[in-house]
Amino acid sequence: MLRLALPVVVVQVGMMLLGVVDTMVVGHLSSEALAAVALGHVVIIAVSSFGVGLLLALDPLVSQAVGAGDQAAVRRSVQRGLALAVALMAPSTLLLLPCEWVLTTLRQPPETVPLAAAYIHIGIPGLLPYYGFVVLRQSLQAMERLRPIVTTIVTVNLFNLVADWALVFGAGPIPQLGPVGSAWATTAARTLLFVVLLFLGRRELRPLLERFDPEVLRLPPLALIVRLGAPIGFQIQLEILAFSAVALLMGLFGTVQMAAHQVAINLASLTFMVPLGVGSATAVRVGQAIGARDSDGARRAASAGLMIGAAFMSVTAAAFLFAPGLLASTYTSEEAVLALAVVFIPIAGFFQVFDGLQAVSAGALRGAGDTRAPMLVNILGFWLIGLPTSLILAFPLDLGPEGLWWGVVAGLGSVAVFLLTRVAWRFRGDLSRIQVD
Repeated sequence: MLRLALPVVVVQVGMMLLGVVDTMVVGHLSSEALAAVALGHVVIIAVSSFGVGLLLALDPLVSQAVGAGDQAAVRRSVQRGLALAVALMAPSTLLLLPCEWVLTTLRQPPETVPLAAAYIHIGIPGLLPYYGFVVLRQSLQAMERLRPIVTTIVTVNLFNLVADWALVFGAGPIPQLGPVGSAWATTAARTLLFVVLLFLGRRELRPLLERFDPEVLRLPPLALIVRLGAPIGFQIQLEILAFSAVALLMGLFGTVQMAAHQVAINLASLTFMVPLGVGSATAVRVGQAIGARDSDGARRAASAGLMIGAAFMSVTAAAFLFAPGLLASTYTSEEAVLALAVVFIPIAGFFQVFDGLQAVSAGALRGAGDTRAPMLVNILGFWLIGLPTSLILAFPLDLGPEGLWWGVVAGLGSVAVFLLTRVAWRFRGDLSRIQVD
């Protein structure tokens, strides 16, 4: 599990670093610029998360086909994934175009809305190559061909760092574009993700893409993939929307609160990439074992993933609790933002282990093709427990921004407990492969 999980974690952290670099670079401009980029990033992720989740249906389909030695099924799954990536672009664009009106209606700080809207509009063209990258990444990952993905992530992160700094602050003939420059750098980076991975993974991908399979566009198999992937998409989107709702509520308190929140949530999101990567590796190992008709192997893979995820997040919890000032200072030097971030970061420390367990549990269930239960758990944990707790603590009980964060702790704790219970129940018997003709 560690041999597979480590490069997958590098990939997940690298994906997160693209957004972290945007935030850190823009954070040295002003708190208004930081809040605007944070808001724009939240909206793009909230909209695109459904498409990304739907494409994660490739995890069980490809990994189980690999375990069964069914190369034809692998080829059809990859090609269908690319077809769905193209289809996802239209609804994503339609949802993002009216973002300025939506943010104004949601009473976000007026000084940040125009910049956030510009960031979002510039980011729209980058979604199609990003969806394509997800298809290639999940497919190669399920085949345990990780070197092309890791190399792609490292290369694009280096490009994004240079492009961000040059476009935000200006360099030579390049004018200073501020937050808008960060958006252009991100769109270019997302395009490079697909192009570079397609090139570096050509040896593994050519047999899957060089011959079009006429079965790919048949509607019944595509509908089956959508039915498998849609709950994953909704699960991820519900979680992100819950965090986005907290961010929007934080915006009601002001720009400084929003900027400090972004610092803390960025750190929490960065550490979350590790158990998320472990969860992806767990999905692959569980899927391959199920494809090979090895239910005991699937159970061992799930157990190993949970132990690794919990161990890592225990370390990050200690860092969040005992060194919040050091962590916050890497994002901002503004005293007001720094002082409030130091309050938020230890609260994030309380939910680190819960966050790790729920990420790996969801991965184990995804590898087994169990996608509907995690979606229902997210509705219960985040929307019926976590968000109402945030609202009650922040407003009627007058705990303000801190109350919003303690509601997040309640939500993540609930989701972790429910998903662990589901894993224990789902993996107690024989596990069978999902067949999509």
